[in-house]
Order: sequence, then C-alpha cells, then structure tokens
Amino acid sequence: MSNVNFSNALIVGAGQGLSASLARLLARNGLKVTLASRTTDDLDPLVKEIGGRAMACDASKPDAVIKLFAELEAAGGAPDVVVYNASYRTRGPVAELDPSEVEKSLIVSAFGGFLVAQEAVRRMLPRRHGAILLTGASASVKGYAQSAPFAMGKFALRGLAQSLARELQPQGIHVAHFVIDGGIGGARRPESPDKPDSMLDPDAIALSYLHVLQQHRSAWTWEIELRPWVEKF
Repeated sequence: MSNVNFSNALIVGAGQGLSASLARLLARNGLKVTLASRTTDDLDPLVKEIGGRAMACDASKPDAVIKLFAELEAAGGAPDVVVYNASYRTRGPVAELDPSEVEKSLIVSAFGGFLVAQEAVRRMLPRRHGAILLTGASASVKGYAQSAPFAMGKFALRGLAQSLARELQPQGIHVAHFVIDGGIGGARRPESPDKPDSMLDPDAIALSYLHVLQQHRSAWTWEIELRPWVEKF
C-alpha cells in the first residue's frame, strides 16, 4: 500500500533512464502517470507497461505547455506531481559557441522549466496541494570548462527551484531540486565491470524522488544532491 498522497503525475522531458524509472515507481505507488516529450513514439512500450499515457509537447513553447495542461485538466487528470527532466546541452570553447545553440540550451533547460512550473502552480494553488520536482545536474552548482551553456541553464533552473520553494511551500506546494552529480547508468551507458556502483542507478535516484513526495510537511527539503559513493566533490 502506498503512503504517497498524490494521484496524477506528469513527467516532462520523458525518455529512457531516469524518467522511465520514475514512471514505473510512481505507477507502482498508485499514481496515474503521463509522459510528455517532443516525440512520443519511443515511449509506447513504457506507456503500456505502466498503464499510463504519452502526450507530445515541446516544453520550450508557451502555447504547447498551456495546451498540455489544459488537455490534462479537461480529461480530469490535472497533475498534482510534476517532474521536469528536460534539458539541452551544447559544448565547446566559448569563443566558438553558436549563439543559437546557447539560446536553445537556456530555453530548454530553464525557460521550459518555468513554463511547466507556472502552469502546474496555477492548478495547485487553489487546492494548496502539489509537488514540483526539478532535475538538475553537476552543472547546477559547478560550471565546467567548455560547458558554459549547460551550466547557465542548470544554474537558472536551480535558481527557479529555490525561488519557487520560498514562495510556494508556505502555500502547501512542495518544490524540490535534485542535483544529479554523476553519470546515470543504464543499458545505453553501462558502467565498467571493475568499478561497481560508480554510476548512479536510475532506480535508486527514483527512490529519492519518492522519498521527497513522502516527506511530512514539517520536514520538507528543497534540494537533494545525489552522487555515486566514489564520486569526488
């Protein structure tokens, strides 16, 4: 039996890896899960597995995000858990970066998070209930060489999370940011056999998201850092 006091989850930027682990875990805990992505064809097997649904949405487009939430609400499934996993990365020496690619990194990684959070909040505030979980990375707190666009986007997303938490947690909406400090393992990215548990297990990460959803409001956290035991920080 689940002790998660939520009914409908929306995962934006859904795909394999962490999103799939989250979808499975939330579904096992009784939530109806909607997966949103720019393209949804590769989500069909996961949708069938969890008994959920997939909806196409470009999270960087305001009209697309508004349409997504309106359709969910009309179907009686306005989400009370929203997870933002979308991001975009471009790398290179700063003197050689394509400004349009930098702009895209900022829009997808940060502005999209704002758009999704805004639509979620508009529906959560009247009920004074909900959770918004934003997925960060090492770059949320550390700007690496030749990775300025990703750091800019992830720093901005972290700032959004902190500001939202201070504004909304007193109104019953739990906002949390997750610093995923390390590589996430999986079928497409196996870890070295001689370095066990040197990459984050997406199922283990998902458990931390679930723990946040289970926290009593007298002891909410706004941020969690997760890293493999051998990761330097």
